[in-house]
Amino acid sequence: MKNNSLFKPIKIGKVEVKNKISMAPMGAFGLVDNEGCYNQRAIDYYVERAKGGTGLIITSITKVENELDKVVPGIIPTVSINPGRFLMTSTEMTERVHAYGSKIFLQLTMGFGRSGAPGTLLTSQPVSASDIPNYWDPTVTCRALTTSEVEWVVQKFIESAIIAKKAGFDGVEIHAVHEGYLLDQFTLSIFNRRTDKYGGDLRGRLELPIEIVQGIKAAVGEDFPVGLRYSVKSCIKDWRQGGLPDEDYVEKGRDLKEGLEAAKILEEAGYDELNTDVGTYDAWYWSHPPVYQKNGLYLPYTKELKKVVNIPVIVAGKLGIPEDAERALDDEAADMIGLGRPLLSDPYWPKKVLTDHPERIRPCIGCHTGCLGRGFEGKPLSCAVNPAAGRERYYEIKPVLESKKVMVVGGGVAGMEAAITATMRGHKVTIYEGTNELGGEVIPGSVPDFKVDDRRLIAWYKNEIKEHKIEVVLNTKVTEELVEKEKPDIVIIATGAKEIRLSLPGMEKDKVATAVELLNGKKKAGENILMVGGGLVGCETALYLAKQGKKVTIVESKDNILSAGKPIPHMNKIMLIDLLKKYNVKTITNNSLLEVTDDGAVLISNEFKKQNVSADTVAIAVGFKSDRELYNKLHGKIADLYIIGDAYQAANIMDAIWSGNEIGLNC
Repeated sequence: MKNNSLFKPIKIGKVEVKNKISMAPMGAFGLVDNEGCYNQRAIDYYVERAKGGTGLIITSITKVENELDKVVPGIIPTVSINPGRFLMTSTEMTERVHAYGSKIFLQLTMGFGRSGAPGTLLTSQPVSASDIPNYWDPTVTCRALTTSEVEWVVQKFIESAIIAKKAGFDGVEIHAVHEGYLLDQFTLSIFNRRTDKYGGDLRGRLELPIEIVQGIKAAVGEDFPVGLRYSVKSCIKDWRQGGLPDEDYVEKGRDLKEGLEAAKILEEAGYDELNTDVGTYDAWYWSHPPVYQKNGLYLPYTKELKKVVNIPVIVAGKLGIPEDAERALDDEAADMIGLGRPLLSDPYWPKKVLTDHPERIRPCIGCHTGCLGRGFEGKPLSCAVNPAAGRERYYEIKPVLESKKVMVVGGGVAGMEAAITATMRGHKVTIYEGTNELGGEVIPGSVPDFKVDDRRLIAWYKNEIKEHKIEVVLNTKVTEELVEKEKPDIVIIATGAKEIRLSLPGMEKDKVATAVELLNGKKKAGENILMVGGGLVGCETALYLAKQGKKVTIVESKDNILSAGKPIPHMNKIMLIDLLKKYNVKTITNNSLLEVTDDGAVLISNEFKKQNVSADTVAIAVGFKSDRELYNKLHGKIADLYIIGDAYQAANIMDAIWSGNEIGLNC
């Protein structure tokens, strides 16, 4: 370590934390029981991050009540449903976390308000500071909470903090003057039109978080830290519309000037730390930065925040590269580094940095598919690149009783994951790859400048294969004869998928190329490109080409782009759409390619109307088809034969890694 800034202790109030690495609060969807108490999965999940060396763990949002802001039971931890049981299960968690020298804060939330999805997350009419439209369904109007109801919620915060202290938590963090959640709806003038003590000027709009911190301190003592999840800027361009990085727009939420002024008021009120980010639901790609955002995107704002407050400022926001995290501390843009998804993808991030092995950190790829994306699909929290996240006890790697010879056919992420996992269990594994390089379709997919984390993932897999001394045979197409010759005990087919090629007039022309051919450089794109297919591959390739100054038009057969295939997490989807607009990518929906011509292409609408479109390159991105040729030949001849990743079903990186991990764990 050239710089050990990350591993110096720090105090939050009177609580000393052993290092400056904090686990950012993330919704522990599915890690609770039917009474809103943390279950065994949650305990294992947080303890694993403590074992990995994290100094401060801040838990999932934990509701203080579920009567006004009513959420479907069994999804979000809730103190008030069964306070006695909540204390019991939480106590086991804090005791185990403390055994590893880590501190743990319980994050307490007022709830969602306009940010909650009616009918799926919320079970009754949304509530808010005022009668405003719901974010997800603007036809639904939120009911304004009465003054007495708000005062009742303040008491629920106090009661929850008392239970948190009894359960052994080292502090609480209030959620949140942040991200446009229910409490934040009281503090933002765009949402708060109240005339009682909780409305009016900035001080009036901050009355609610002030009453909460002062009430808690009065009940549990000044020495019990109370932090605040805080967005120093909202990035709201308009209702349900965020502002992109470097975009010139009028801030309709909390601008930086107000954010700095509010922070001073909140510090004076008694908050002991500010866990800071930028954004709201209206600008969700700031609060939950996808692959398209830059690393350290909050630092220009938090550097200004640190100039006006004296309490510790925790900062997250794509700081998973150790050098970036250290630089943020040294540049006085943060006092502590918050790691959210990087601790999902690798809970041992701190120890790997401390022992100077950053190359062994399994990187987050910014996809949101396995974490928050799953939450919005009603599925438990996990991680696309780390299937054990949120289910550590069940995905523990256990040694085999008998080592077997394993042949993995295909060196994409599915094959590499299966090979590494099986090797760690004690099997003798060989990977056979038909090309001269490991990585599969992630290689062309990682070409755009905004896909650097995909390149980091490939590099991590290659290094792990080297570390585990796994034999790799390149430039070899596996046949039935080769399998018969090698006589493996287990065969894992990870042959991936091939691009679907259309059979239409003119497809033989030189101007026709697949998205993969353009990305890997086998064909060159012209200046005027028609992208056939508005799925994720087509849209990301279109953005990549448009950023080079090319004129790009996407044609999509469905009503909207990015609507086919696996669900794309909301923050990634809306940012990609906004970026396509920024770079003037045009879209033609409800149309399909009919013919490629010398001048471009002929499209046909869903109502059978034709139109001519000029283009000097027609790029095809209409999906992938599984390569099951070898599997079909071996099926019924080998007992331990498995098919994983895109070879089983063309999907995404998460499905590929998860299927490889599942077979590697159990073959």
